[in-house]
Amino acid sequence: MSATPLDWDAATYDRVADPQEAWAREIIARMRLRGDELVLDAGCGSGRVTRLLLEQLPRGGVIAVDGSPTMVARARETLGLAEGAGGASNTGGAQGGRVVAVECQDLLELELSQPVDAIFSCAVFHHIHDHERLFERLRGALRPGGRLVAQCGGEGNIERFRVLSNEIAAEPPFGEYLRDMPAPWHYAGPAATEERLRRAGFTEVRCWLEPKPTVPADARGFTESVLLNYHLNRLRAVAPPERAGELAEQLLDRVLAAAGEPLELEYVRLNIEAGTAGL
Repeated sequence: MSATPLDWDAATYDRVADPQEAWAREIIARMRLRGDELVLDAGCGSGRVTRLLLEQLPRGGVIAVDGSPTMVARARETLGLAEGAGGASNTGGAQGGRVVAVECQDLLELELSQPVDAIFSCAVFHHIHDHERLFERLRGALRPGGRLVAQCGGEGNIERFRVLSNEIAAEPPFGEYLRDMPAPWHYAGPAATEERLRRAGFTEVRCWLEPKPTVPADARGFTESVLLNYHLNRLRAVAPPERAGELAEQLLDRVLAAAGEPLELEYVRLNIEAGTAGL
């Protein structure tokens, strides 16, 4: 569910994203929607979770935004929109709301045609390093009295896997291409996040960490499309073309072998709830 310009294997992500869907259901339950709101799905990914939002909005609608063109194309397909369509479309019949738009936008440059009543986001914000700018843009998208309810990777997230994969990525033959790779994720803590939200103009701010140990059903697909996506994309982009594919497969094989079976991931989620002052 990316908000960055990095593109994704949207079909594989959609297939393996059971953990993200489970987290999303919990976030949506915390939103306590009436059913008539206009909600921004900030980082909609493949649209799999957007459908869950629509089920809770029989008289409302969703604006879905993602920074990945491939994810946006997949979301439009998932939600029954023609490729390139950004306008209104009825989906879900009596049980679902209206897709107001599906747009390819970087959340740091977010511009909406109309303010929203609520913002939902699952597994997105840790892909963005500038949380100050992120929260400013999200605050600007909300109506007075609106709410932000989100969850992303938090402090300590997949720590063991990150250390292990970074060590392997620094070894030959991968190191010459990956050793200086910037950290792809920003796993913030609750105190710093609350302070950033308040500075952005949010009120009634509450953030907390929640352990979510996870064993993905498809370890290889999940590792390739979620855990090592940045590493593999960089290898394919900077390694010699005749070696890039082979090196990507070797890195994936080495990391999976070192991680062991089953692939046990120590996920730590940062829960975010914040509001805006009413008129």
